Amino acid sequence: MQVRHELRPLTSARGIAAWYVVLYHIRESASGSLPQGVIDFLAKGYLAVDFFFVLSGFVIWLNYRSLLGEHRWRAVPHFLWRRLARIWPLHLLVLLGAVGFALACVATGRALPPDYRWETLPFHLLLLQNWGFLPELGWNVPAWSISCELGAYLVFPLLVTRIDWQRTSTPVLIALLGLLMLGLFGVFTAMGKPLLGNDIPHLGLPRCLFEFAMGTIVAALWLRWRDAPNRPALIAGVLGVAGLAAYFAGAPETLALPFTFVTFLLMLALTSERPSPMKGRMIHWFGEISYATYLAHAFLYMLFKIAFVSDVNDVPLPLIGLFLLIVVAVSAALYHGFELPAQKWMNRRGPKRP
Repeated sequence: MQVRHELRPLTSARGIAAWYVVLYHIRESASGSLPQGVIDFLAKGYLAVDFFFVLSGFVIWLNYRSLLGEHRWRAVPHFLWRRLARIWPLHLLVLLGAVGFALACVATGRALPPDYRWETLPFHLLLLQNWGFLPELGWNVPAWSISCELGAYLVFPLLVTRIDWQRTSTPVLIALLGLLMLGLFGVFTAMGKPLLGNDIPHLGLPRCLFEFAMGTIVAALWLRWRDAPNRPALIAGVLGVAGLAAYFAGAPETLALPFTFVTFLLMLALTSERPSPMKGRMIHWFGEISYATYLAHAFLYMLFKIAFVSDVNDVPLPLIGLFLLIVVAVSAALYHGFELPAQKWMNRRGPKRP
């Protein structure tokens, strides 16, 4: 059976994660106005991307496992086109905005931002910028994770047409989940990188692939436990708290936090049918527009600083608040005015469902 209904708390969680990334990127500008403890918390906002990767594997597996499992390679063009329709139009629009800004700098004789390098633009245009071809991030920096997501989409049909998690026993699934966590930890340890945010140009793609695969297994576990979710939800919640406690006690970030995200995602999914603030209309809407929030905020903040900020290291909180309101307004406009229409336009013109 293919799951077709939305788990609203997961959409809401995506919105919270997107805003954590926004606050992560602007934290240094508010360092003069916020307590150091708050700044330290916001400094870990890059970890929200790891939650995105796990959540993405969960959602993609739920929505496409039946299609690809039944029709196999005949369904791959349809799957890839629909995923491209989801991520590429808005990426292209924001990238074109950055290119327009760069051309304006050239026309007025101003220096380009250091991460705007013309020779790397084709890689960004094709969403190949984080596949190990380039030594550093550039242009619209948050799009590095979308590049990695595209890599996961290309690998996903190989996974789902070869292995059926639904026919795999629960102990084996849990063991595979543990092996994926150890594999991710091993890759970062072998490279001498203690943090998940280290060396994104080279480690971002394996980081995504490992965590995306974890999300597919979490989805399979949710399907078999959702009819009697109380006990597994409780166990997942306890394990998530234990993982978080282990992290604060000094456990490696590259091991403890993927474990925490996996267990909390499973708990959130298993409790998704219960009354919850995460089902509220407003927080759910923030989740719906979260892709626009995530992709556009860094470019918007660069423009905002040019227009309103004299000291980028000490931005008053009222100005920070104004920027956040601008991000909400622009995200809504992009989502309703461009992202959804462009996605529907591409889907109508793509390969048909087998």
